[in-house]
Amino acid sequence: MDRFLSDEAAATVPLLAAFDTAAREGHITRAADLLGVPQSSLSRRLKALEQTLGVSLFQQVGRGVALTAAGRELHERTGDLVWALDDAVNAVRSNADPDSGLVRFGFPLTLGPVSIPSMLAEFHQEAPRIRLHLVQAHGEALAGMVRDGRLDLAVMIPPPDDLPVTVLGRQRLLLHVARTHPLAGRAEVDLAELTEEQFIANPPSYHLRKSLDSCCTTEGFTPNVAFEISEFETIRVLVGHGLGIAVLPSAETPHPDLVTIPMPRVGDRTIGLATGNHQSTAAVARLHDHIAHHTHKFITNAAMPAT
Repeated sequence: MDRFLSDEAAATVPLLAAFDTAAREGHITRAADLLGVPQSSLSRRLKALEQTLGVSLFQQVGRGVALTAAGRELHERTGDLVWALDDAVNAVRSNADPDSGLVRFGFPLTLGPVSIPSMLAEFHQEAPRIRLHLVQAHGEALAGMVRDGRLDLAVMIPPPDDLPVTVLGRQRLLLHVARTHPLAGRAEVDLAELTEEQFIANPPSYHLRKSLDSCCTTEGFTPNVAFEISEFETIRVLVGHGLGIAVLPSAETPHPDLVTIPMPRVGDRTIGLATGNHQSTAAVARLHDHIAHHTHKFITNAAMPAT
């Protein structure tokens, strides 16, 4: 028996991208920016969808919006469909012209000033018609975006266990202290020596902070974290001012006020290139291969080759 779209479904399909983006962002202005449309236009699309379905999908919460019960049910049933359609469109366009297309690529906060931009610059020279949408975030955020299809590829440190991963190398973690710090002249430092020190670290949700907490717990103490901040370069600046110490990978750009010291009992972290479980386009595969064959871009004084 043939099936035909209902009038309501036919009217809903063009509006689902607006609904999905607003539902994920929880904020009309941010959603409009992501879609590249005026906020008023996005609001009209959402209102048209509510009128078509005869239910309210959003409710105002502070400066943002939240899904109603009906909105949550619609998003649960249609969210995967929107991204499946996006994958299908990208695949068809890419197969028609493998030298063009869009790749949504993410990378971590500990890489960026040198290695990632230089690698992407080389890729752009090889494939100038492939567009790149770039996202820089911490590991858990990147993993979530790869899982739900918002990113096609992401370099993560360490990569998650539930996604396909190509290992690029390993990142060495070092103690960072100011040049005036009493430990600055040491060849290496054991973590157990730092029980009385004041740390500067990421928030607890960051993998690097979890690693620090875990290592310190193994040594029998809880780190005294005086400053919490997500931005790694700011951590280095604060350390350089003598406000505390930090356990970080080496910076990709010089920091003359800092000294880095090896810590033999602190492990290294795997650098991996993760992909989603959805079908990759030719453009995505091309960037994946480029990154995999240019692992030397990640092998700086902060990293070691994959073994």
